[in-house]
Amino acid sequence: MRVEIWSDIACPWCYVGKARFEKGLAAFDHRDEVEVVHRSFELDPGRAKGDTELVIDMLAQKYGRTPEEARGMEANVAANAQAEGLGYRTEGRDHGNTFDIHRLLHLAKARGRQDQLLTRVYRANFAEERSVFDEAVLADLAVEAGLDADEARAVLADPAAYADDVRADEREAAELGANAVPFFVFDRRYGISGGQPAEVFVQALEQSWKDRQVTGLTQVGADGAACDADGACEVPREAASDQRV
Repeated sequence: MRVEIWSDIACPWCYVGKARFEKGLAAFDHRDEVEVVHRSFELDPGRAKGDTELVIDMLAQKYGRTPEEARGMEANVAANAQAEGLGYRTEGRDHGNTFDIHRLLHLAKARGRQDQLLTRVYRANFAEERSVFDEAVLADLAVEAGLDADEARAVLADPAAYADDVRADEREAAELGANAVPFFVFDRRYGISGGQPAEVFVQALEQSWKDRQVTGLTQVGADGAACDADGACEVPREAASDQRV
């Protein structure tokens, strides 16, 4: 069974949702027969490469909030991350264009190191004093995830490398109706939007395994906290009942 996860490194709910999904997967009896594929989704594709700003400033401008209110928003997400055992810095993080990160993740996928790189980049972005929008830092993270240093640097230096793969993922997300991330698709049968509790992921895994002959996509827990295509990130909401789309 295949689980595809559309996400963006700039999305805090993708960071939290990955941890919750992995807890759900660990509780699934057939976990060793599940292939997990991470797919690209950009929250801020219009931002120029190299144009970065502090997350607090970005949030204040996007939502029309004061810096203190933006810090409160970050503290709310941090509490959710910490509840999953994740580190989360609420000050000093920066925000920028993630296209190069997605291109590098496609290299990692080709080399069988995609999950390792995604995990490493998430941790650097949300928990460490390292900017993932710095090419030198990103190349170092690639090496820490098990990629070849020269190959990683070559991909970062070539804007066309894996660009088509990123765009293909984004087109497919649009075709599936995904307008927020994280977005999880289970064997092209069940979809989950947002960073749902681990129990919801267990339900989707079990139902998808049971209904392997079913066609069409059913949305499960559609009201989980997510970041939408405009880069807006929600506060947590209670999971909704199943909803067919």
